[in-house]
Amino acid sequence: MKENVLLCLNVLVTVTGGLGIFLLGMKHISEGLQSVGGGWLRRIMSFAAKGSGASVGAGAAATLIVQSSAIITAMLVGYVSSGIMTLAQALCVIIGANIGTTGTVWIVAFAPSPGMAGLCCLAAGGTLFFFMRREALRNCGLAVLGFGLVMLGLHFMASGVGAAKGCAFAAWLSEAACASNIAGVAGIALCAAAVSAAIHSAATVALAMILASQGMISYEAAVASLFGANIGTTVTAWIAATDGNSQARRTALAHTLLNVIGSLAFLPLVLPVFAPMGKAIFPHQCADGAAAWGIMASIALADTVFSIMRGILAFPFVRPFERLLVRLIPGKGEEKPHLSTLKTGTKVSPVIACDQALVEVQFMRDSDLDLLASVRRVLAGQDAPDESNERHIVHREAILDNVQREITDFLAAIMSKRIGADVSARAQRLLRLTDELESVSDEAATILKIVKRLRSNKQRISDVSVALVLSVHDRVQAFAQKVSPWVRSPRPAIDLEAVQAESAGIHDFIRKSRGAQLDRVGRDDPDSPLRVLGELDILNACQRVRACYLNIAETLAGGKTPTAD
Repeated sequence: MKENVLLCLNVLVTVTGGLGIFLLGMKHISEGLQSVGGGWLRRIMSFAAKGSGASVGAGAAATLIVQSSAIITAMLVGYVSSGIMTLAQALCVIIGANIGTTGTVWIVAFAPSPGMAGLCCLAAGGTLFFFMRREALRNCGLAVLGFGLVMLGLHFMASGVGAAKGCAFAAWLSEAACASNIAGVAGIALCAAAVSAAIHSAATVALAMILASQGMISYEAAVASLFGANIGTTVTAWIAATDGNSQARRTALAHTLLNVIGSLAFLPLVLPVFAPMGKAIFPHQCADGAAAWGIMASIALADTVFSIMRGILAFPFVRPFERLLVRLIPGKGEEKPHLSTLKTGTKVSPVIACDQALVEVQFMRDSDLDLLASVRRVLAGQDAPDESNERHIVHREAILDNVQREITDFLAAIMSKRIGADVSARAQRLLRLTDELESVSDEAATILKIVKRLRSNKQRISDVSVALVLSVHDRVQAFAQKVSPWVRSPRPAIDLEAVQAESAGIHDFIRKSRGAQLDRVGRDDPDSPLRVLGELDILNACQRVRACYLNIAETLAGGKTPTAD
């Protein structure tokens, strides 16, 4: 009895420890490959906008790069919720990601001597990661280290499973995982879905492949687990969409429904089609080592064929499916895309995360131009105030405060992870831009408050002063309209000296205008000091707006040869 308890404990520790090493390895592979291939990943994902077929290919290629469909789906939630990608494009990318994720299964199937391969990769990866100074080599080393951990995890899981052969637990598992009929297949798929949802990974498939290769479960049971694991991994998208807008929830629901419908549609074919197909192409009846390899390869084949067939089934119905999702999760009015949905945003490639943040920065850029136009209407129509216009200024300024907070929290989470120096510089640049753009919205609200204060004191800006203030405002607004288009990707080449000279000219014009206003104190009427002080405050606010846009231009110019954002 004591020996059985010790055996069970040894098996449990070895298998779960191996699973932990496997998951840690997948994390390091993903981080390393994202750091090395972040630019490639960004370019691949940009193909999603070129058409449905391109979107499928982009999803497959991107998943092969990061070796995780969970990361791609979390990324899609952010893309759709922030307006970078449409829901239909995201559906096609999900179809491709489901195909691309089969690459991991093939790696597991063809891993030669996982223990030795793992140690060799750890040695090579450790050398690169700990002793190389070039960042690209260190990131490659991290990916190789991750691959070594994956192999080592597989080795320990196989060792633990092998030690359990012949014990009571092995007999119980073999009997429980019976896939002799459709009910058994469905039960195994359901269990695999639960396990995959719990660990947020398709490592369930790797464990099932090892169990099948060791004879602990049948080959048919391992194939059945593929269908459940594909459903369980969709939980990652729901975590990413927590508290998100309707677009984020639609993306998460799309991932779940696509995988659930695909699994239900093809689950009845496990016994009559998928299992015989694998056996026919990779025979199991041979020497022990070859038999184990044949079982794992045929499982990988079944997973690949299943993913492709599921994609073929879903692809023609992308548009109707999109309309169904909109009906299932209707939007509440006109929702502004935002980043707060990505509470697991650190799963997203840092390069892609900066693209998402840039969309929000551009929203702030456009909102500030709108606010400056609204402020001009306030200054020009002080005698007949437009309440709806003034409410719009207050409301939009409050929105931009929240947007700045979202961007700051989002980029802070990204920067807390391992990122390259160029990505770190870009994130810092985006943070600087959000600060300057939020300051512009504050100044717009300040000007409105000044006008309201004068109005409450039964004061009005004189006609001469209105003309002066509007001339100052128009020059600042024109400067803002010139700088704003540069807040984009890729950044344009900027003649910073010319921009600084134009800004200096506006600065001198505002300084002279303030002097002219001070000269009017006491000359118009006895209450003119209060009015002039208000006018000076407006000019000072315009001066600060001018400085903000100069700072934006200098931030975007960077060095002499600015890189693409």
